[in-house]
Amino acid sequence: MESSLSPSAIAALFGAMVILALVPSVSVVTVSTRSAAYGFIHGVFVTVGIAVVDILFILIAILGLSVLAESMGSLFLIVKYLGGGYLIWLGFMLWRSKLDDVHIDGSKKSSLLSSFLAGFFITLGDQKAILFYFGFFPVFFDLAILSSLDVSMIIAVMLIALVSAKLGYAYLADKTRFLFRNDRLRKRMNIAAGSILMSAGIFLVATTS
Repeated sequence: MESSLSPSAIAALFGAMVILALVPSVSVVTVSTRSAAYGFIHGVFVTVGIAVVDILFILIAILGLSVLAESMGSLFLIVKYLGGGYLIWLGFMLWRSKLDDVHIDGSKKSSLLSSFLAGFFITLGDQKAILFYFGFFPVFFDLAILSSLDVSMIIAVMLIALVSAKLGYAYLADKTRFLFRNDRLRKRMNIAAGSILMSAGIFLVATTS
């Protein structure tokens, strides 16, 4: 089976997705704050949560099910509320955490599952992503003639772009936290990170319509 995708189309798609993944967003904030608070591995799990839902959205868009996605609006609204509430809760717990709860030496009091769910919910709550992909992909290739190999290649390119960008943020956030050795600065970092997460959750809920 041969691919209908040209090397130039693949390169253009990869470049566009890297740029989009680097744009500051709720997902970037979540990856960065979880990494800064609990370590790089938590940023990895947030990224995995984001990637799982993105794969689902990509498949829906490529299979031409955007109409179905729109018809599931009420379900997505519920998920969006849950995701926003979950971010608010994570931010609140970080905001009120004691210094012993978030150690700068890398020991973690938060579960990896909570980081995965944070990435999963904030992405699943954004049903507009399906419609974005549905309008974005035709710029690079013809959806009507894609083979299973093409779809696999598109998913691989998208994942490499997404994961590399998000993990870049996670790595920088993880390294930056070691600059905060002072207890007062560490507490302020926790409050700032928690406030950002809560703000992101409130924004997600407030924009649900």
